[in-house]
Amino acid sequence: MTMDTTDRAIISATQGGLPLVPQPYHAIAEKIGATPEIVIQRMQAMLEEGIIRRIGAVPNHYALGYQANGMTVWDVSDEHVDVLGEKIGALDFVTHCYRRPRHLPEWRYNLFAMVHGHNREEVEIKAARIEKILQSHCRAYAILYSTRILKKTGLRI
Repeated sequence: MTMDTTDRAIISATQGGLPLVPQPYHAIAEKIGATPEIVIQRMQAMLEEGIIRRIGAVPNHYALGYQANGMTVWDVSDEHVDVLGEKIGALDFVTHCYRRPRHLPEWRYNLFAMVHGHNREEVEIKAARIEKILQSHCRAYAILYSTRILKKTGLRI
């Protein structure tokens, strides 16, 4: 897909986030001089083509009361990591889950799952639930806790 001036205008208008109004696509359309239907259609096409990766909320977990944020990292057998990763990613308390390459001997972990809790004990209970799903396919794991909040922004045009 080739981007035109309308696509670029939509990206420019949304790259900092959708407007926090009842009808955000209408607000974007008004801003760029298009119809809401065109904005929705173009954004869907750009998603399908991979020009934009996702449209989603980025909550501030600390503001919501989740003071413990732990990236759980797992050493899972390579032949089972994809199937098990799908199961872990489907858990309602895992905000994102993905596979990464190992960097042996320093880094043995190949499955990552972000877990948020009101405290570390809650994160550890959730990690135990993940461990139960992984069973014998998990050789080791660790929880890497956040120590500070980093501003989350994507690539800007």
